[in-house]
Amino acid sequence: MTRIDDTFARLKAERKKAFVAYIMGGDPDVQTTLAIMQGMPAAGVDVIELGMPFTDPMADGSTVQLAGQRALDGGMTMDQVLDLVRAFRKGDQATPIVLMGYYNPIYSRGVDRFLADAKEAGIDGLIVVDLPPEEDAELCIPAQAAGLNFIRLATPTTDDKRLPVVLKNTSGFVYYVSITGITGSAAPQAMDVAPEVARIKAATDLPVVVGFGITTPEAAQAIASVADGCVVGSAIVKLIGEKRPVAEVLAQVADLAGGAHAA
Repeated sequence: MTRIDDTFARLKAERKKAFVAYIMGGDPDVQTTLAIMQGMPAAGVDVIELGMPFTDPMADGSTVQLAGQRALDGGMTMDQVLDLVRAFRKGDQATPIVLMGYYNPIYSRGVDRFLADAKEAGIDGLIVVDLPPEEDAELCIPAQAAGLNFIRLATPTTDDKRLPVVLKNTSGFVYYVSITGITGSAAPQAMDVAPEVARIKAATDLPVVVGFGITTPEAAQAIASVADGCVVGSAIVKLIGEKRPVAEVLAQVADLAGGAHAA
């Protein structure tokens, strides 16, 4: 059982939906990222997704792309991302942290070294958007052997033939991408998402969490009501990009979390 498994089991027992929040590691700097991370649990965040900045983030919309570029321009490295997690863990041993990003930085570091370092730092799971199930032997299976959940994305184009392949080695939760396209694009509608979530849940016992395009507490509530939780990323990253004070960012996060938890 990982922290992710424990968190979803607790939420299920409490009949609550999960609120997952994404921020980019190192945007605009390490100190700000850490301050926001440290405030997230009290703001109602159940799982933190921490972005690994990368030069070619093909699945990300402009908001997250710019955040990654700001982080890289500030000198952010994989070592610093892991150090952020270590610093967070000094005060919080319960909140799950998922690293989200692309395979190239992991490959460059070396899979074995990366997995050992991630586990030691306090990472609980990985979302690597550009590694398909056909490449599970590359990272997914070694990650799970190391005690990390490997969270897979399902999308509106994941048909019934493809879905079992996607789910085969997935653990922790399934991340359903509610719209076709990039992060931060059109807002999803609960009536469209509900049958897709039901289709996935019929094929797995894992929780299904929905992300992409959720920007308001009302949308968070609507989407979480038809799933096991929701993910908000671009709406939070946008505030950080606007150089809003940490307290203001966390207040907005709390509003979004409140929406999800009201579902």
